Amino acid sequence: MTYQIPAMYQSMRDSTMSNPDLDVVIVGAGAAGVGCGVVLRHLGIERFAILERHEVGGSFLRWPEEMRFISPSFPSNGFGLLDLNAVALQTSPGYMLNREHPSGAEYAQYLQTVAKHFALPVRTGVDVRTVEPDSDGFVVHTSTGSVRTRFVIWAAGDFQYPKLYPFPGAEHCRHNAMIGSWREIEGNDALVIGGYESGVDAAIGLAALGKRVRVIDSSPRWESVSPDPSHALSPYTLQRLERAHECSQIELIGDARVTSVERRGDGYSVSGDDGRTWIASAPPVLATGFTGSLDLISEHFDWADEGYALLTDEDESIRCPGLFVVGPNVQHGSLILCFVYKFRQRFAVVAHAIGEQLGIDTSVLEQYRAQGMFLDDLSCCDDTCEC
Repeated sequence: MTYQIPAMYQSMRDSTMSNPDLDVVIVGAGAAGVGCGVVLRHLGIERFAILERHEVGGSFLRWPEEMRFISPSFPSNGFGLLDLNAVALQTSPGYMLNREHPSGAEYAQYLQTVAKHFALPVRTGVDVRTVEPDSDGFVVHTSTGSVRTRFVIWAAGDFQYPKLYPFPGAEHCRHNAMIGSWREIEGNDALVIGGYESGVDAAIGLAALGKRVRVIDSSPRWESVSPDPSHALSPYTLQRLERAHECSQIELIGDARVTSVERRGDGYSVSGDDGRTWIASAPPVLATGFTGSLDLISEHFDWADEGYALLTDEDESIRCPGLFVVGPNVQHGSLILCFVYKFRQRFAVVAHAIGEQLGIDTSVLEQYRAQGMFLDDLSCCDDTCEC
């Protein structure tokens, strides 16, 4: 379900800017920020900047060393099919990296190459503190000063905003987003809390090091059946899990919600809501997901009961006109756009909305539609099939 901006806010969006520093500020230089920047380049927008706290692809550089993309990369541009992990037309991580499932560091290299090729105006080492709406658009306050802009595209993602305290005693655990390599986990056994993609990937990585691994999840995704990896494990992950599970390296514990973790001597005691207790010799690995970066500017959104930001058909905040969202935080009803090949389809939708308000000819974006990168009709998003 999508929403329209209420009439009371329409005049704010239609107001004429007096003299902003920039037309567009993109917050974040990850897959969404870089991809959106390329679309703005194609539109001919010059007065924009991409503000990045770390470096281009910073979140991917912070993935555990062994983590890989679950969606495959394949250089099929010549056949009219864009590489699933590409964020820009006529590019392919699969071809550039010669990897079907690239690591985070490899994918960051791809993003950096794209940013350099398109001469994107990325400003690194800039930490965005607040986004303040005003009558002329927005004032973006950063660690290096403030900038005035007509539009803001929030592309900060979620990996650098992990859920660290989902239950009492979580401080004794290590979140998977804060682990550089599974080799850092000591001992011969490991316990992972959370059984979705990141949790199962952690278990597979730990098992590959010869450890016995237990995975605890209240709603075991490994039992879910869905063609959409936003709701169930991807085929790539399931295939790897089956191999490790068959070798008795991974024990799957479902329908158990962890309620607390305590330090007990040289180990850790993990308690479940059904009275069961598990003992781990090393700090349990938290794979409990992410709060998402939108929490930093939550006051600029209305929120669904399910916890996602309510957006218009153009992924614009219904509360704060001119503030757009791209990337894994975009959700419309039950449609979750949390993978690159999903959320990249909305870059051109956002750019089209901004281009029209700037009075720019947006016909160049039809090339995005031809490549499946301009999805403005979400009613067709149904993964079900008869096979």
